[in-house]
Amino acid sequence: STIHLSMKFILPFLVTASFFSFSQNSDSLFVRSIYNEALSKGESYENLRRLCKDIGARLSGSAEAQMAVEWSKQTMEKYHFDKVYLQEISVPHWERGTNETAWIRTQNNEIIKVKILALGGSIGTDGMLEGEVIEFKQLSELKKAKKSEVDGKIVFINQAMDQQQINTFKAYGGCYPIRGDGAIEAAKLGAKAVIIRSLAMPVDAFPHTGSMHYEEGVNKIPAAALSTEDAEKLSKILGKQKATFVMELDCRSFPDATSYNVIAEITGSDNPKEIITFGGHLDSWDAGEGAHDDGAGVIHCLEALRILNDLHYKPKHTLRLVFFMNEENGNMGGKTYADWSKKQNEIQLAALESDRGGFSPNGFACDGTEKYVSLLQSFATIFKPYE
Repeated sequence: STIHLSMKFILPFLVTASFFSFSQNSDSLFVRSIYNEALSKGESYENLRRLCKDIGARLSGSAEAQMAVEWSKQTMEKYHFDKVYLQEISVPHWERGTNETAWIRTQNNEIIKVKILALGGSIGTDGMLEGEVIEFKQLSELKKAKKSEVDGKIVFINQAMDQQQINTFKAYGGCYPIRGDGAIEAAKLGAKAVIIRSLAMPVDAFPHTGSMHYEEGVNKIPAAALSTEDAEKLSKILGKQKATFVMELDCRSFPDATSYNVIAEITGSDNPKEIITFGGHLDSWDAGEGAHDDGAGVIHCLEALRILNDLHYKPKHTLRLVFFMNEENGNMGGKTYADWSKKQNEIQLAALESDRGGFSPNGFACDGTEKYVSLLQSFATIFKPYE
């Protein structure tokens, strides 16, 4: 069972989940002391600043990712948890290289500069690449296209996120396939490259990167994201005339690199082999600082364990904080951790992930049986004052 928690509820959840039974009065008082500590002596903002500003972007296999591992371990050791250790993993190593460049060339030879970012895992263009652009409003339209329509061209998938979705993650999930699978579907039809509309709601000049993949037996072609502003510009041009797209990507993949999950524990007093795992991912994409994705996630989980430790809290079950490496482009941290835990014959009571940013909290999402839903509901009175 995996439980996704908003930031404000992680600490009290760990307290109640650690015991799986509670006294209304004693737990209410302790939860209040947790919030008092967080509000008056909190260290999360400074730790997040250090991770984002002093370390920076943390793409798996990079020097910054290695420094993030070292900083995380040193910070955990400073808090004197029962255990702090590294778990070795093998991660993909992809580098962007020099900045991407791109232009639209109209039928009357007008040249328009646009902003793009290579998608994570893409191959480079091996110099300048140019081709006629063909637009598809949906990935489903591309899948239905004839090879004669696409062969030798650059595919432009201009699928916008659905702004009518109440749950923004559903809007994102609805567009993820254009990024993940766009290069595969375009290459099947003979395209020489693919560009997609960035997975973002606002219409602005900032392209978004993210992971993509290739399929065995299908030709690998370069893949990049166009800013939403430039995507609309290109679409408007194509509505009136033919155009070509000129691009250069210098990205490339290297052999897998060695990296680490960073782990800290407060050992359970009664059942140390029964584990409550919680955390987020330490890595981030290289084009930003990863403050929300997932700097906030790992740092407020660290703050949760720090506060419980400072308040001399003694859980019955082991609380294990994991800073997972390589969620963004492979999830090798999570996969390695899961395999390792099984080999240790551990009993995982719950797995809590915080990877939805540091925004205002709004509750829980639980993947599990009715038993776990009922467990969460039983905590409602404890959390009520902090809504």
